Amino acid sequence: MPLHRSPLRRRLIDRDSGWCLRANRWGKRSHSRAYFAAISRLGDGVFWYVLMAALVLVDGIQGLAASAHMAATGVIALTLYKLLKRWTRRPRPFASDARIRAWVAPLDEFSFPSGHTLHAIAFSLVAMAHYPTLAWLLVPFTASVAASRVVLGLHYPSDVLAATAIGTALAGLSLWLVPGVSLFW
Repeated sequence: MPLHRSPLRRRLIDRDSGWCLRANRWGKRSHSRAYFAAISRLGDGVFWYVLMAALVLVDGIQGLAASAHMAATGVIALTLYKLLKRWTRRPRPFASDARIRAWVAPLDEFSFPSGHTLHAIAFSLVAMAHYPTLAWLLVPFTASVAASRVVLGLHYPSDVLAATAIGTALAGLSLWLVPGVSLFW
């Protein structure tokens, strides 16, 4: 039996859709929807650009080095994300299940992987390698970005989990390639 028709795969897809539907119901509450929409919008890039500028302003040349490292990692993440989206072409949850509502407009057509999550993970890990004290800000923000994508009906949980793995691997590789910077403080 082909993998795409296997009972196990069907159960995994059903479970993924079920979790997405449950999370999406949080968007019915106006305060939850407003919070996750704002976090998602900040995760479009605004938060990261402000952070990179702040690092340069506060820490000069070291901040510039950290920001350049984040930017280089971001360019690779964007390229990888676009290739994966084009290759997988997975429909977004709201396009596949009429019960799931898109609480904000998506930036593109496809679901896999979550670009917001991939970038948030990669940027946060690189930034925290340079500035561990930023963890108090970056960990909850990144977790909120990841959750927002499912709550807003734009991604399945598996899109977010895959993006977390990809972003972690990309940041790890990036940190391995840059001498003197390590996530293991």
